[in-house]
Amino acid sequence: MNNKILIVDDIHPIFIEQAEAMGYVCDYQPLIKPDGALQIIGDYAGLVIRSKFNVDRQVIDAANNLRFVCRAGAGMDNIDEAYAAEKNITLINAPEGNMDAVGEHAVGLLLALMNHFITADAEIRNGEWKREANRGYELKGKTVGIIGYGFMGKSFAKKLSGFGVDVIAYDKYKTGFSDQYAREVSMEQIVKLSDVLSLHIPLTKETKGLVNEEYLFHFKKPIFFINTSRGKVAEVRAIVNAVKQGKILGAGLDVLETEKFPALGEQEWFDDLKKSGKIILTPHVAGWTFDSYRKISEVMADKLRLIEKIED
Repeated sequence: MNNKILIVDDIHPIFIEQAEAMGYVCDYQPLIKPDGALQIIGDYAGLVIRSKFNVDRQVIDAANNLRFVCRAGAGMDNIDEAYAAEKNITLINAPEGNMDAVGEHAVGLLLALMNHFITADAEIRNGEWKREANRGYELKGKTVGIIGYGFMGKSFAKKLSGFGVDVIAYDKYKTGFSDQYAREVSMEQIVKLSDVLSLHIPLTKETKGLVNEEYLFHFKKPIFFINTSRGKVAEVRAIVNAVKQGKILGAGLDVLETEKFPALGEQEWFDDLKKSGKIILTPHVAGWTFDSYRKISEVMADKLRLIEKIED
């Protein structure tokens, strides 16, 4: 049986160590270009990717020996899942590996926004001492609305459990998920009750552009907004406008519709985005800690081991 795995992105070496202990041969080529990978993918039983490599129909058709794809992370939007299923290719991802990182990052963004950490720091460095302008908000007593209650959403809710907040959650694809950390509600209740809105949803045809001008219009109270999921689920222009209008008190964005330079700098909304003192930006690193780097690879290896046992 073909036991070769092609690794086309940077991963922690613990995955290679554990995969080879299972009898696999790992071909580690993190700098390979998509065209180069396409030429050789037919020789491999397994493929390991992160976010930069798209497993589309062309790749799947060329990978005539492929049995599994490991996604080092949570999001599967760069894989044609339906076509992979048609070809009996098993898909493995590792949301368990970076859920704590994402939950902590979201809390960090929220606290920084509510207490003006970034602007206050910049002002002091500029010789300004503004106490009243930097009066903050407390989380205690607020209602935090979460959209998407998978590994990431639940992790965020769990991290909030000591703050004395009312956490409500909506998930279109789940019911009966209320637990000690969050209470299941409708989208209407999210819009009506939330003081904070945090997105923890995958990018799909249904979620693309979910947060737009019309969606934000319906919120009953000004909110703090956090997005650590996927950039394309929230329209940046709509967020910037809502901040200007006071509908969003502050936004923490780890992801954007367009990411990386120079493309990011060319967006019509970028100047407004970077000039806003009420928006904190991080470069898609919510799930990318030193700890999660290892844990993601460990989770992938554990799931691959489980698949091997099932197939045996």
